[in-house]
Amino acid sequence: MPELAVVTLRYGPYSALGLSVEHRTYRLQGLQAVLTRDGHAVVLEQIEDWNLVELVVNEEIVFRCNIQDLEFEHKRVHLFESTDEDNRVNGN
Repeated sequence: MPELAVVTLRYGPYSALGLSVEHRTYRLQGLQAVLTRDGHAVVLEQIEDWNLVELVVNEEIVFRCNIQDLEFEHKRVHLFESTDEDNRVNGN
């Protein structure tokens, strides 16, 4: 990812702990913190696709996953080191 990039976090609604399906940013907080700490500007964008998170840089989706797979202290730290082809887009 380019240094000091503008990263758009596109996120869909999901149900948490049996609550209604809504757009929530709680699971994105750790990811936002990591990106901001690394000098990136983060823009949040709601989408209608349930359970989906996409990271968009320079109008290209560079990562996507199920929002409920984001773990607050685990997956967010290793997000860009992942070799899981299901999460990476276009071989990035």
